Amino acid sequence: RSPDNTQHYLHRAHRKAFLPAIETCQDNTAWSIMLQTIKEWLWWERLWLPERVSWADLEDKDDRIYAKASQLYDAVPCALCLLVVRYLFERYLAMPLANALGIRDKVRLTAEENSILEKYFCSQARNPSRADVCSLSKKTGWPERRVEVWFRRRRNQDRPGLQKRFCEASWRCVFYLCAFLGGLLALYDKPWFYDLREVWTEFPKQSMLPSQYWYYMLEMGFYLSLLLSLTFDVKRKDFQEQVIHHVATLILLSFSWISNYIRIGTLVMAVHDSSDIVLE
Repeated sequence: RSPDNTQHYLHRAHRKAFLPAIETCQDNTAWSIMLQTIKEWLWWERLWLPERVSWADLEDKDDRIYAKASQLYDAVPCALCLLVVRYLFERYLAMPLANALGIRDKVRLTAEENSILEKYFCSQARNPSRADVCSLSKKTGWPERRVEVWFRRRRNQDRPGLQKRFCEASWRCVFYLCAFLGGLLALYDKPWFYDLREVWTEFPKQSMLPSQYWYYMLEMGFYLSLLLSLTFDVKRKDFQEQVIHHVATLILLSFSWISNYIRIGTLVMAVHDSSDIVLE
């Protein structure tokens, strides 16, 4: 080949080699722009902050320390620690207390062993229709009444005992009591505890206090632990409502933390904790 042709082929080879790299760089640039746009939209100042206030105004300065969104991750280890504390509490305190108070699980008759009914119970339905009862009666050779009794006893076997429910309720009651007392301890010497107008003094440029930080993290960790343990707790009729409640609570607490509604947030938590004690 002539020198001109050689240079032409080398140019084409280099171009082919660099094309994937150029396309990758373009993809990365587009991805970065998209992430930046989402970030700007998510942290839109008019959505989170009052007028004439920016995120730069809430940066730590001198003796002022402000709440940060990244601190919300601290609720995760707090939730895991509360799960461990709950296990120890229910095992070594709540269960002995239940026995001391004479709280016992009801004696329930166990269902007879039957592979056909057990397979239907686990894979299809816990409460069969009349037609299914008739069909199962023919398959097992049992009377329909006996099949109905078997399903009733089998359902009762899976129902949680009174002791388990007592342990769960006592754990929540003790936490709400401790949280309420801790909230009072953190708030009793604050001016906004007695004068609600102080809640909005210099808002949102209000410095975060260590007591407020721990109060928020414990509350968020507790509701996160309840969300994580829903699959292991007693499944009640309002299971879906409980999930919605815990998620909504975490969203509200997160929003108030990021927007620096901390003073009013601590007052609201104290009011809710006081009523939850009585409910449990």
